[in-house]
Amino acid sequence: MKELTIGNNEAGQRLDKFLGKYMKQAPKSFFYKMLRKKNITLNGKKATGKEILSLGDRVKLFLSDETIDKFSDVDAKQDGRDRTKGMNLDAGKLDIIYEDAHTIFINKPAGMLSQKAKPEDVSLVEYLIAYLLDSGQLRQEELRTFRPSVCNRLDRNTSGLVAAGKTLTALQDLSAMFRERSMKKYYLCLVKGTVRQARYIEGYLVKDEKTNRVSVSREPVKGAALVATEYRPLRQGRIFRKNGEADRSEWRAAEKTIDITLMEVHLITGKTHQIRAHLASSGHPLIGDYKYGDRQVNDIFCRKYGLKSQLLHSYRLCMPFCRGELESLSGMEITAPLPELFETICRDCGVM
Repeated sequence: MKELTIGNNEAGQRLDKFLGKYMKQAPKSFFYKMLRKKNITLNGKKATGKEILSLGDRVKLFLSDETIDKFSDVDAKQDGRDRTKGMNLDAGKLDIIYEDAHTIFINKPAGMLSQKAKPEDVSLVEYLIAYLLDSGQLRQEELRTFRPSVCNRLDRNTSGLVAAGKTLTALQDLSAMFRERSMKKYYLCLVKGTVRQARYIEGYLVKDEKTNRVSVSREPVKGAALVATEYRPLRQGRIFRKNGEADRSEWRAAEKTIDITLMEVHLITGKTHQIRAHLASSGHPLIGDYKYGDRQVNDIFCRKYGLKSQLLHSYRLCMPFCRGELESLSGMEITAPLPELFETICRDCGVM
């Protein structure tokens, strides 16, 4: 027999949904049969599975440990210390910008996935869970029915703020803010060319699933999503060719410098590669972006600085009015510092 006490992350859902998470491999017919036979009870009474769980409710499973483990698929559910053994996960690697009992905001480095793309991937979510387990904020048993996760995703090679929920309510509320656009998202980026005026731009974005590449058009096309981006230039600068450096194919005789602009971008909608493709379509591709940018310019920055990813950083999140668990975040602005290489390039080019 096993007794489960309903916590904050399980309350508010139907009993049968809870059982389906706890024993993920069991068919629904199994639960209803066990409920009818009173092999599964709620607060000591027979239940149908349709009951809405409340904090402190007690669910008893009059089942063998072997049956529970089999239907729980224990081996596949090891998302914490057991599963991360051998992955060399260092929970201290997380650059935590803000944390409270319900939420955590992390400055993700370029090169790290926000979430898994394949089962064998190690993403920010795995580092987050390892951190919560190591700090005693999460128990392995809780992972059976609730998995803390991130609420927004950045491209692998985009750095900056990622919000995550430690509780189900926080995860749902933060995710709703991103979905409903009540949270304002601002990025810093370095682009090719001189930009002198702030602009609001719209376009129609289509994603090619086969190539994981998007295109932006001014006119509506079938399957396209309307996207909106707002930007303002912060400072203009340039990169100089070193004295005595031999001419290369990308440098024409009259081109001794490349003009660049540091910009703040307000991401109004949030589609795949939106900032990268939208700015490239307006004639100002991101420095370091080999998918949508200028390869010859990117090669110069690669040779000079070892730059291998786009200079795009999610640096500021502006919270709306919040209630409940997120009340302490109401009206807060959370900012993340630039990565060291991004800052070095900005200084060298005179935009910082």
